[in-house]
Amino acid sequence: MASFHLVSLGCAKNLVDSEVMLGILQESGWELSDDPAAADILIVNTCGFIQPAVEEALEVILEMGQYKEDDPDKLLVVTGCLVQRYLDELASDMVEVDLFVGTEGVAEIGQLLQKLLDGKQTERSYCPDRFLMNAELPRTLSTPFFRSSVKITEGCNNRCTYCMIPSIRGDLRSRDITDIITELQRLEVGGVKEISLIAQDLTAYGNDLDASSNLITLLTRILKETNFPWLRLMYLYPSGVTAELYELMQNEERILPYMDIPFQHVSDSILKPMHRRYGYDDLCTFIERIRNAVPDIALRTTMMVGFPGETENDIELMEKFLKEYRIDHVGVFSYTNEEGARSEFFEGQIAEDIKRSRMERILELQAGISKEILQKYIGQTVPVLVEGLSRETDLLLEGRTVYQAPDIDGIVYINDGTANPGDIVQVRITEAQIYDLVGGIVQEG
Repeated sequence: MASFHLVSLGCAKNLVDSEVMLGILQESGWELSDDPAAADILIVNTCGFIQPAVEEALEVILEMGQYKEDDPDKLLVVTGCLVQRYLDELASDMVEVDLFVGTEGVAEIGQLLQKLLDGKQTERSYCPDRFLMNAELPRTLSTPFFRSSVKITEGCNNRCTYCMIPSIRGDLRSRDITDIITELQRLEVGGVKEISLIAQDLTAYGNDLDASSNLITLLTRILKETNFPWLRLMYLYPSGVTAELYELMQNEERILPYMDIPFQHVSDSILKPMHRRYGYDDLCTFIERIRNAVPDIALRTTMMVGFPGETENDIELMEKFLKEYRIDHVGVFSYTNEEGARSEFFEGQIAEDIKRSRMERILELQAGISKEILQKYIGQTVPVLVEGLSRETDLLLEGRTVYQAPDIDGIVYINDGTANPGDIVQVRITEAQIYDLVGGIVQEG
């Protein structure tokens, strides 16, 4: 059977699509090759959300194209968000690509590649109607065996003025609860211990279904019908978090004391033209309520600087907010003028050097806050999910506390004791760095 090499770019949601393609192809007998030079077909699953992601995707496509130059018999396939957003331009400019597949063609990748290999794929692009994954589709994890993300919705009904997701991925489509449970139970049998529930907006889950389908109902059934020790909530919309969720997190220790909840900004004068449905006071109230319900919760958010019309006063308000509320993890990025977004034509566009300066200011401020926050863990003994040998040195293990999400937050360097990847061990923290912790395993008994 033919072989393929797959490069997956972008977010965890895109990675799930890549894992579904992996599962479909491997179930059909295709062989996965780690070496692009040895593969018959090269696949790049792209992100096209913001301009830096577009540029990265184009670079990788060109890199894969070099292998095809060296071996003209190779086939190059580009899938994902970039295709869905820029198909016409890509088809015109990238003659080296044999097939473009949009975000909705994931489930048919096996048939498409076989037809391409057999010379029967007459169309150079395939962008079908909207698709929603389900538990019947094969899926091969590319993450370590003990952790995985599960996508519970597709698309988005929020209409943030800077965001292209609805035009790329479509309107909100929620999976059936029973279907999600089926996938989760399969992952549990496979040894997964940490599940990250992901969506463009977790709080919108079920808004397109009947009244009984919502995030609380879903979480309640997951707790009842599975036994994952760690359930992590990623990507919640601030105004969608309810009192019922506060209460559930307060009473259920398997739902980790962690929330990824993008604020994007804190100034009312910026949030309103962004079309975010909350203001400064709402964010303050949210933080106070969730910390009252779950005192040890770790909050992750993102802040965008340089949105059209942003002033020095808006940045100073962001600094004031971060100093007062001391968010555990903050990602900062500068606004990019995305083609097709409503904000593309807003007045008051900000110069690139000013955006860069503001981003550096917020990053520097947050680095100091993060270092101070991590000091509180020194002397504590906390559960850590062991990832394996450290990427820095084979003399250390590394893992994550419940307060650290995979791939985006800091880690725990384990300098004493032994454990296997996937073990959840007790670690006594002895040192705190800017983003990472250091400690040794405490032997039970």
